[in-house]
Amino acid sequence: MKRIYLLMVGVYLLSLSGAEEGLNFPTYDGKDRVVSLSEKNLKQMLKRYDLLCLYYHEPVSSDKVSQKQFQLKEIVLELVAQVLEHKNIGFVMVDSRKEAKLAKRLGFSEEGSLYVLKGDRTIEFDGEFAADVLVEFLLDLIEDPVEIVNNKLEVQAFERIEDQTKLLGFFKNEDSEYYKAFQEAAEHFQPYIKFFATFDKAVAKKLSLKMNEVGFYEPFMDEPNVIPNKPYTEEELVEFVKEHQRPTLRRLRPEDMFETWTTGEDDLNGIHIVAFAEKSDPDGYEFLEILKQVARDNTDNPDLSILWIDPDDFPLLVAYWEKTFKIDLFKPQIGVVNVTDADSIWMEIPDDDDLPTAEELEDWIEDVLSGKINTEDDDNEDEDDDGDDNDDDDDDDDDNDNSDEDNEDSDDDDDDDE
Repeated sequence: MKRIYLLMVGVYLLSLSGAEEGLNFPTYDGKDRVVSLSEKNLKQMLKRYDLLCLYYHEPVSSDKVSQKQFQLKEIVLELVAQVLEHKNIGFVMVDSRKEAKLAKRLGFSEEGSLYVLKGDRTIEFDGEFAADVLVEFLLDLIEDPVEIVNNKLEVQAFERIEDQTKLLGFFKNEDSEYYKAFQEAAEHFQPYIKFFATFDKAVAKKLSLKMNEVGFYEPFMDEPNVIPNKPYTEEELVEFVKEHQRPTLRRLRPEDMFETWTTGEDDLNGIHIVAFAEKSDPDGYEFLEILKQVARDNTDNPDLSILWIDPDDFPLLVAYWEKTFKIDLFKPQIGVVNVTDADSIWMEIPDDDDLPTAEELEDWIEDVLSGKINTEDDDNEDEDDDGDDNDDDDDDDDDNDNSDEDNEDSDDDDDDDE
């Protein structure tokens, strides 16, 4: 039944794709490559593959909707396994009920999660469960953890990576003990944080690095933060990166979107400062440049972290965000979002042609950080409205009471007349 279903999906996808040679998008060929993992075959699978990609799922219920949702995830994994078949990556599923002991042994706790085993490391995938995103994530994982920068052109390519945290170190050669420590540290953060190295004196001079020195580049910042007290051990590098990996301005990316949104590293007391701006749109580009200026001017503020979202990166979420946040994503927006219930409040930007200046944006952010602007404002307004209604009801009751008293007084007057 599974094979028939997957084959039908593959045929459907094939009918949607073009037949131009060289532009044939991959479609599922019907071959089962994703297998169930158990205590019996774990050792064999680890020995066979360089990477093992595991989908840890709850037992599949008899509910048709749940079954279809599971099958859709299965077809994504099958397609990824097919595309990367020549890369020596294994793909398995782990049933949380049937393989409870195995899951406990591997340290799996969250059903619906995707994990990758690489050597003695377990990397959790916290991105969009889509074939293209998964393929890119896994390809990054099988690369060397450190990329070498050898010449001016490669320096230019390095400098153009502005929306990611990155490190670059200058070492004597590949046999240097300090370079090896740098490599070991890089493995802790692969593929989420990029590590680069150079052995070229001219490259190091251009980047103002001394021997065994490492520069830490925060996203969108002009200058790196040179890690003090060189040379460094693996532990010292890991500790520094962990302490400084919360950037002032960062981009939400499909490959780590859930980690960014929910872990709490970037939120402030349960809220995110979120900015929507399309980089390809003139107004969005201008607004992003203003955000960069604000971030650079306030990079020393440990409380400030702005999450930039380019709607073009998440086309399936645009309608959901507009409905949830009650905003128009065809123009730049910045607001405060509660990560728990998605309650939000947004800066008033009356017109695309009248975007806030960096100073106005800084003033608004200061009000957010001080608590003057918060997601409870709307709730308080609603409560006030409810309070007014209650007061009106009380007034009505008072009016009724006064009316009764007037009637009683009138009756007394009639008695006196008699």
